Amino acid sequence: MKNEETHISSYLSHAVVLIVLLILTTISVSVTGWHFGPFSVVVALLIASIKVRTVITYFMHMKSENLFMKLMVSGVFVLYALVIIITFIDYYFR
Repeated sequence: MKNEETHISSYLSHAVVLIVLLILTTISVSVTGWHFGPFSVVVALLIASIKVRTVITYFMHMKSENLFMKLMVSGVFVLYALVIIITFIDYYFR
């Protein structure tokens, strides 16, 4: 680890991320009052995934990590999605 770089985030970037997350939280709370029919869950999950991406990118500093670490984090999400899909398939065929 002799070629390790330090990454320092500014207070401005944290403030912008905080404002974006607050706006997305406000949108997700207000969306619960609107009736999208079967797409309500899709809209809620889309907003939640944008929030997760923002938190991982800025607060977990994934934007400054190397490709291997980004692939490992992506692999965790793929594995989680596979477990959920397999669980629903198992539940469907019972």
